[in-house]
Amino acid sequence: MSKIVLATLNARYIHASFGLRYLLANLGELQRQTRLLEFTINDNTIDILAAILAEDPQIVGLGVYIWNVEPTYKLVCDLKRVRPDLIVVLGGPEVSYEASGQPIVSLADYVIAGEADLAFEQLCRQILNEKPPLQKMIQAAVPLMDQLQMPYELYDDEDLANRVLYVEVSRGCPFTCEFCLSSLEIPVRLANLELFLQAMQRLYDRGARKFKFVDRTFNLNLRVSRAILQFFLDRYEPGLFLHFEMIPDRLPESLRELIGQFPDGALQFEIGIQSFDPQVGELISRKQDNAKLEDNFNYLRNNTGVHIHADLIVGLPGETLESFASGFDRLYALRPQEIQVGILKRLRGTPITRHDDTWQMIYSPHPPYEILSNRLLNFHQIQRLRRFARYWDLIGNSGNFTQTLNLICNPRESAFEQIDRLSEFLYQRNPKLHGVAMDQLFEGVFEFLLRQKQLDRSEIAESIWADYGAGGKRRRPSFLSDFELPPIQPTSKIKPAQELPPRQQRHLTP
Repeated sequence: MSKIVLATLNARYIHASFGLRYLLANLGELQRQTRLLEFTINDNTIDILAAILAEDPQIVGLGVYIWNVEPTYKLVCDLKRVRPDLIVVLGGPEVSYEASGQPIVSLADYVIAGEADLAFEQLCRQILNEKPPLQKMIQAAVPLMDQLQMPYELYDDEDLANRVLYVEVSRGCPFTCEFCLSSLEIPVRLANLELFLQAMQRLYDRGARKFKFVDRTFNLNLRVSRAILQFFLDRYEPGLFLHFEMIPDRLPESLRELIGQFPDGALQFEIGIQSFDPQVGELISRKQDNAKLEDNFNYLRNNTGVHIHADLIVGLPGETLESFASGFDRLYALRPQEIQVGILKRLRGTPITRHDDTWQMIYSPHPPYEILSNRLLNFHQIQRLRRFARYWDLIGNSGNFTQTLNLICNPRESAFEQIDRLSEFLYQRNPKLHGVAMDQLFEGVFEFLLRQKQLDRSEIAESIWADYGAGGKRRRPSFLSDFELPPIQPTSKIKPAQELPPRQQRHLTP
């Protein structure tokens, strides 16, 4: 039995909780009396309840995030009904800001706002010593990285074999982008580089080959980023994969030289563009040199094997439908392997709210708090862009339409307009955005392309058949039965080496 249980509901099994491991690593002697339990948002609440109560704990610490706040609320309700004496401690970005009035906060005994690595241990010690604090809300002091015990020894063999290993060499962000919680985390704090690399060596020696850095700006400190890249380059072997979040307009020659030495597919860069419109950037306090950004993209695509995952956001204040479309076309021309089109979310605590009145920003009050309309984009336009984002993900990002995408997007026309027309056609044909069967999607794309007068029917059929078979299918679908088609040639789909976690996963609170 354990006196303390640390638990959370991850978005998926593959997303191990980095924050809980940090809390456990910094519990000192209380670590021996603590059990870490991880679940997913798809698990049955009663099963989670049973697993937690089987430990007969005195304290339960729960990590609350944008994707799990609703099922976690149900869990806390049931915990308090069955065990009213149980001390429930909440942490995470969903309860660190604007906590007043939240139903889940009203049920909890304590809420730790901010980075709780040290504050959680102090609170547990007070409770177990029967000297609990009187205040419910506890604002954690921001710890320096060298005050913390690193959590990497807590990744077990199952984690190494089956889950994403999150690591970090820094916390905080020097930028003030108003839509992002990282804008509240100034200044940047660095871990001891020597100790960090020693920890990476131990993980590597245990067989770890996939590392996802959660640093907000990995290429900010060039000395550190170069040292880490060189560390892994010196140890490279097939299967090594590194993910970094990069500043788009900062890629000096010293970094380019190292990046270019990695084999294809070993590096994945998540690069937040968000908007190319300089007026939008000014409104949201985001500085970005678009000319340098484009030069860096061209270098990475032409001279390296880096997999680029680039982000755009729908619904930012000042962004029109036309300016977003122009930005998508501009990014598409830079040829990143993925373009993630996200819908603006009003995350708790972010200063984006200062635009609510001027730009008539209307958000859903329910997680994930997505924008519904604003002064320049009405509800129907944002819904259209939501459909665009979904079908672009299924067609452009999935790797399932590698050849056919060249037919869908004629380089002489706007890529946005062509994908928009396709997404509207597919939606009218089958008005749902989730649970779309792959065969239906291929047939829908086929029918759409047949309507394009400049395309040859046989060319369309051959392209669809090549992509269809590349997914491992050998039986010809009925909609291609009238065509003479060549045998399928084995191909490799261009896909990211690892799924990206939700951004809030990076918040190191319980």
